[in-house]
Amino acid sequence: MPTIKDVALKAGVSATTVSRVLNNRGYLSEELKQKVHQAMDELNYRPNELARSLSRSKSNIIGLIIPHVSLPFFGELTSHIEEHAYREGYKLLLCNSWQDKQKEQEYINMLRASRVDGIIMGSHTLEVEDYRQMNLPLVTFDRQISPDIPYVCSDNYTGGRLATTLLIQKGCRRLAHIGGHPKLNILSHLRCVAFEETAKQHGAQYVSLHTDNNSFDFEAYELLLAQLFREHPEVDGIFAGSDIIAACALKACQIRGRRVPEDVRIIGYDGIALRSLLYPAISSIRQPMEAMGKLAVDLILRQVQGEHVESAYILPVELEEGATT
Repeated sequence: MPTIKDVALKAGVSATTVSRVLNNRGYLSEELKQKVHQAMDELNYRPNELARSLSRSKSNIIGLIIPHVSLPFFGELTSHIEEHAYREGYKLLLCNSWQDKQKEQEYINMLRASRVDGIIMGSHTLEVEDYRQMNLPLVTFDRQISPDIPYVCSDNYTGGRLATTLLIQKGCRRLAHIGGHPKLNILSHLRCVAFEETAKQHGAQYVSLHTDNNSFDFEAYELLLAQLFREHPEVDGIFAGSDIIAACALKACQIRGRRVPEDVRIIGYDGIALRSLLYPAISSIRQPMEAMGKLAVDLILRQVQGEHVESAYILPVELEEGATT
């Protein structure tokens, strides 16, 4: 493997000059920079990014830990995070945890060893103290860990209220909510809280069903929906905790001959692009994913620069009615 000394020898300059070119330090003529870059190309030299980050105490890399990039919401969110990070001169190191505590801890250790400048957490299985001990700029999605760690989320309570109110306004009187387990201690549980409080305020009958601690199990969603129609066949309105759950609800209705929206009305949460491909197109509470991704990156960069940041960043949601309500 060619070294920085090999580049210097070929370019006819000192190793210090090559280092200055690589790090863009001090005054350097365009002719000199071209000479060094030409030598690098001819030798197929690639800088050691870890060594460079150690020398300048900055890696320009942000770590992102999510349950899995194949999940539509996290896939779209990751895309926005990567795009904004890139525009700010940063690269993204992506980790899929699948909500596995050991895997999440190993990824955190790996990111710290890689000298990332900060970590954005979309997967939350560890204890509060584990996050505090990272000693890195940190931003979380949908979980309030401590007053010292900023979090970004959509307005989950308002979203739940909007969804439930829409179902009631459409004439639904026997409502159901299907979502993740409340013991996961994430802010998205406020969607269920809003659902139940809004249903009570309007005198509507309601039932809430939730998954176990693995909140991304598609088979578990189908089992919950089978349970729902078996135990509560009179249900005429479903508020799903995500658009994926809403898609499962649409499938469950079609299998059982329940017409949507004539017999059962369905609304999801997230606003993923995929929902428009389903028939009928799913109504949803849209999270501002692009704004959330940009904000998460900005909060990391502000912490890197030593700026004070607030602990809570709650972004507004929008009701986007499709054909299922």
